[in-house]
Amino acid sequence: MKFTLSWLKDYLETDATLEEILEKLTIIGLEVEEVIDGAELLKDFTVAYVEEAVQHPDADRLRVCKVNTGKEVLQIVCGAPNARAGIKVVLAQNGSVIPANGMVLKPTKIRGVESNGMMCSEREMGISDEHDGIIELPEDAPIGEPFAPVLGLDDPVIDIAITPNRGDALGVYGVARDLAGAGIGTLKEHHPKEIKGTFESPIKVFLKEEGDNPICPIFTGVYIKGVKNCPSPDWLQKRLRAIGLRPISALVDITNYISYDRGRPLHVYDADKVKGDIHARLGKPGEKMIALDGKEYEIAEGTEICVIADDSGPIGFGGVMGGETTGSQLDTTNVFVECAWFDPIKTARAGRALGIQSDARYRFERTCDPAFVIPGGYMAAQMVMDLCGGEPSEMVVAGEAPIKDKIIDFPISEVKRLTGLDVPDIEIKTVLKRLGFWTSGTGHDLKVAVPTFRPDVHGKADIVEEVARIVGVDRVPNTPLPRLNAVTQPPLTDRQKRIRNARRQLAARGMVEAVTWSFVEKAQAELFGGGKPELALTNPISADLSDMRPSLLPGLLLAAQRNVDRGANDLALFEVGQIFLGDKPEEQFTHATGIRRGAVQIVGTGRHWRDAAKPSDVFDARADALAVLEAMGLDSSKLQIVAGGPDWYHPGRSGKIQLGPKIVIGTFGELHPKVLQALDVDGPVCAFEITIENAPDPKKKPTKSRPALILSDLQPLRRDFAFVVDASVTAATILKAASSADKKLITAVNLFDVYEGEHIEKGKKSVALEVTLQPKDKTLTDEDIEAISTKIVASVVKATGGELRG
Repeated sequence: MKFTLSWLKDYLETDATLEEILEKLTIIGLEVEEVIDGAELLKDFTVAYVEEAVQHPDADRLRVCKVNTGKEVLQIVCGAPNARAGIKVVLAQNGSVIPANGMVLKPTKIRGVESNGMMCSEREMGISDEHDGIIELPEDAPIGEPFAPVLGLDDPVIDIAITPNRGDALGVYGVARDLAGAGIGTLKEHHPKEIKGTFESPIKVFLKEEGDNPICPIFTGVYIKGVKNCPSPDWLQKRLRAIGLRPISALVDITNYISYDRGRPLHVYDADKVKGDIHARLGKPGEKMIALDGKEYEIAEGTEICVIADDSGPIGFGGVMGGETTGSQLDTTNVFVECAWFDPIKTARAGRALGIQSDARYRFERTCDPAFVIPGGYMAAQMVMDLCGGEPSEMVVAGEAPIKDKIIDFPISEVKRLTGLDVPDIEIKTVLKRLGFWTSGTGHDLKVAVPTFRPDVHGKADIVEEVARIVGVDRVPNTPLPRLNAVTQPPLTDRQKRIRNARRQLAARGMVEAVTWSFVEKAQAELFGGGKPELALTNPISADLSDMRPSLLPGLLLAAQRNVDRGANDLALFEVGQIFLGDKPEEQFTHATGIRRGAVQIVGTGRHWRDAAKPSDVFDARADALAVLEAMGLDSSKLQIVAGGPDWYHPGRSGKIQLGPKIVIGTFGELHPKVLQALDVDGPVCAFEITIENAPDPKKKPTKSRPALILSDLQPLRRDFAFVVDASVTAATILKAASSADKKLITAVNLFDVYEGEHIEKGKKSVALEVTLQPKDKTLTDEDIEAISTKIVASVVKATGGELRG
């Protein structure tokens, strides 16, 4: 939101300096982002007098000028058609930097004639797009002085940041009201007066929307005949240029001015181009319109867009942008001034659906004051008559403004309770009154009426916030925290520790953490088990961010593809964040999810001369998942690996990590090619997902002291076994059977070979195990080893139906 200091002072009676105003704006929540001081920017450009201008000896369109700077006379070659003797100009001397293009001036020769400096046009000074000639200054402009004050360009431009709830601060009047509330001055109240029309408007307005919550509940208009459209007066053009708007004509400039002056978007139709009456209705799929930006827009199926239409069809998108066919031109003589109110959320949706960004949409979607619709129409009509003449009709009104009285019971003690500020009762009432709130009641209990331009104020806490921001949080007393004699509890919960450990473990395994949107496109949500109606956003920030994510995988996969598109083919990304399977708290979980793509090693990335880089596969994903669970305090040897997984994984290359038959802690595997194709992601990609809430809490230890370290002084021994089993038998079944043969002696079972092929019956496979025996009391004899070997073979044969390979 930009405005000039003089514009602000139209509504604020104050003796405060610019610095004091800027400081107060930030304190009350209207953060100053930038201040552009024209006098400082243009201080190097001065007033000069052209004493002589003669024809260039070697160019028809160039003139050689003698220019008096007040200190010396310079020779400057100029090609402007209005360069002549006897005028005062804007001079840029050697060493100056031209604002429009950043060019640094230096002595030069133009067609053999020396030139020192430059006489500037408005475009070169950044004033406007005018460049047909150099700037001609008034005759009384002082030679040698900066030219900015002469043209009124020394008015500072203030740019403030507006939060989405403060639509009332999108007008200079609203900013002045806030500053007056903060005691920086007195508000100059300005209430537009009703205009008495001299005839009945030939154009009527109607509302044709259906339902209890229409997009456009009120639509007004004033017909003005006999106007003379012309360029705006200098004061208006200067203000528009100062805030970055290009003056077009008086009629257009008036609407832009009031939009910034009072936060009230308007539209002026060329009444002679309107066919019949004007009505507001919902747009029909397939309807097209060329907007004021010169582009054609079409209403898509399933969108809710308010159109302003006449008998010929749409002539404007309500709250977004007007149409080109009925726009005012310099030859316009009869106009219809529209002032309406459009629903903020529906206007935002319409703007996104159409892909249009405009000042009108920006203000309507942050809510304009519904009570200012009729006064705003009168203000615009009066300004049209003041600048362009004309005779007004009676205002035509369709519908009524959506104004609801909002009265809040407000105990003054809430200010102290919520903020710690000790503010006198009279000061609280004064602040609220200056901000436009009405208060009544005696004692410490008030009834506060909320003004229509503050729809963001709903309850007591909102009123406290208004008082606190105006009074200033710098008045909150410094209160030291009390010293605690007790031993403090650990600052992190078990869940927070698990999340932290998961992040650290994955980063240690060479993966890079990513942070992706919590929202995904509906089609993407459906790919990963989501897309429920209750998880669709009411007001999404973008059409492709419409649903809460059911998995972290869509965001990670799209992030990976963006890296692949830029040549980074070997990737290992992870994220720890929330996923949403429903709208209830028990249907929201925290996932630790990672993906691997390309030749990414567990430790280190890419190729190395010592080891050939292998493509990441499902076993790398499983190792990542188990490493996360180990870091969270689980014993991976007690977890079950079961084949299969959700539909977005490859059916033959995925698995589930379970604790018992029902508790699924995580999944891993290669992602299904159809899923990757739907996301337009190059594969293959392997992934894992861990549900942190499903992991059981670690058992509480009875003491914090470490248990005794038990080591055997006897040497362990290892024996190899090879079994022929059906190809469908899982390795986990064999390992579990072998380790259960004697839990006291067997300390480890490792699978080191799997073979299918020659000398092995079809449908069978050979699985080789290494079993580690750790004696504790005595050295094992041959008989002991033979006995335990027999028990191992018997246990595996019983569990798998296989046989010991000869």
